[in-house]
Amino acid sequence: MYIYLTSGTPDYMEKLLKKYENENMYILYGTDSTLLLHETEKKTKFATPRKFEVIDSVNQIEQRGFFVFNNIPVSDEGRPIFEQRFLNRSREIEKMPGFLAFRLLRPIKSEIYIVLTQWENKQSFDAWKQSSAFANAHAGAGSQVQPGVKKQNIFNAASYVSTYSGKMPEKK
Repeated sequence: MYIYLTSGTPDYMEKLLKKYENENMYILYGTDSTLLLHETEKKTKFATPRKFEVIDSVNQIEQRGFFVFNNIPVSDEGRPIFEQRFLNRSREIEKMPGFLAFRLLRPIKSEIYIVLTQWENKQSFDAWKQSSAFANAHAGAGSQVQPGVKKQNIFNAASYVSTYSGKMPEKK
């Protein structure tokens, strides 16, 4: 399975969504940009998308709620380590109230992995960040190093978070 992302104005993204209404596409509204997400086994309908392979997923994405993209630049050498950590995670997030969906996205022509989570609302995501399950899931990330082995930095830069809404913002 692949996810393709393209960005543009809300009006243009909505036109694309209508044009390809039989495809598995979702429009995500951000403060600075609007994304169209296409999840498919086939080729995308987008002209110049960012392409990602879905290497782990939980539940179906829905056109609603609050989306969080944790963008994580990972070195080529660090990819297997990073992926193994995520594939072996505790999965406590899936038990959190308000959790809807998860995707771990491997970049095809980039170094930036995306950890995509979908929530009922921002409050559900904030509750996850304040939970002991979150603290446990992120405790010691990258610190499991054997004695006498040099700790390897698998990240090329700092990660950053982008958030989106599955609902069009109200016009002011």
